[in-house]
Amino acid sequence: MQLTPDNTLPLDGTQGALVGRIWRPDVQGPSVVALRDGMVLDISATYPTVRDLCETPDPAAALRAAQGKVVCSLEDLLANSNGHQNKQDRPWLLAPCDLQAIKAAGVTFATSMLERVIEEKARGNPAAAVAIRTEIQALIGDDLSKLTPGSEQAMALKQVLIAQGAWSQYLEVGIGPDAEIFTKAPVLAAVGCGADAGLHPASHWNNPEPEVVLTINSRGQVVGATLGNDVNLRDVEGRSALLLGKAKDNNASAAIGPFIRLFDTSFNIDDVRQAELSLRVEGEDGFVMDGYSSMARISRDPLALAGQLMGAHHQYPDGAMLFLGTLFAPVQDRDAPGSGFTHKLGDVVTITSPKLGTLRNRMQATDHCPPWTFGASHLMRNLAKRGLL
Repeated sequence: MQLTPDNTLPLDGTQGALVGRIWRPDVQGPSVVALRDGMVLDISATYPTVRDLCETPDPAAALRAAQGKVVCSLEDLLANSNGHQNKQDRPWLLAPCDLQAIKAAGVTFATSMLERVIEEKARGNPAAAVAIRTEIQALIGDDLSKLTPGSEQAMALKQVLIAQGAWSQYLEVGIGPDAEIFTKAPVLAAVGCGADAGLHPASHWNNPEPEVVLTINSRGQVVGATLGNDVNLRDVEGRSALLLGKAKDNNASAAIGPFIRLFDTSFNIDDVRQAELSLRVEGEDGFVMDGYSSMARISRDPLALAGQLMGAHHQYPDGAMLFLGTLFAPVQDRDAPGSGFTHKLGDVVTITSPKLGTLRNRMQATDHCPPWTFGASHLMRNLAKRGLL
């Protein structure tokens, strides 16, 4: 799983305003970095956190103007960003966010909404999913992309489904007025590109979720975007929606990266709205699965989701990262017919979008991924020790 500039950066390379974070062994802590002329520039003396950069009036311009010190080449950084194989005396890539809350919007695409309904009715049993899928699609179809959540038409459909005994809490957040927004991971708990990503060993039916992740500052302004893998335990959430926290928030189960692309003339919210994401899962058993997600088919506009996350009723003084949901819902059989897809340890998951680059992670059991030990208190102490606060 060798990372290189060619297989990690956006198609236009470093033409965009790309901000990242790296672990620096020489200072025993993280640094905010910019990419210039193939080199990795530490700009922590100006912006000790990505949060601070995002609070500026124009983060992309601030990133380009920031002075700093060259730490290493981008090629060397990526070569050493390979999970448990990292050389501990050299820098490696981290998730590009720090103090931002890590949130996620669920059931934002019609296809994935139907799969959540199926999970619920199957009670976490993948063997029951095929028959239930056929039954649900016969009743309501599989294309609700033209239905505006919360509209009169959506509410009329809700009443029909209630009368048919087919209503679900997932349909409520899929076509109702209120989006599902939940906490994906604690602050600083996300892993970056190249790291091992976590699967809870209690799960036997799970999948990757390739998503665009918005970067939002404390004023509710969307200032950039990156890629994310919202690792999903289908059997756990399928048993009960009240187990969402157990299904979503586990060690190393939120992967974000490789870099945040800040909004400027080359990349803006319309690029997010039209983003195409490709997914590949490659197993050690020779299994390969390809998928995709198209933001053009999302049921709720990204800015509307950001507005439901943050506003007069709910503030985030350090901003937030918001997973936008996915169109992808795997039904391809991996082993026995009718068993559907589930991960195996060692799977390499690759998520790519032309203007955001490539996020690549290897799946490992959560208790075999490096434990999360560097929290907000450790960050503050480290920055203070380095004279950056």
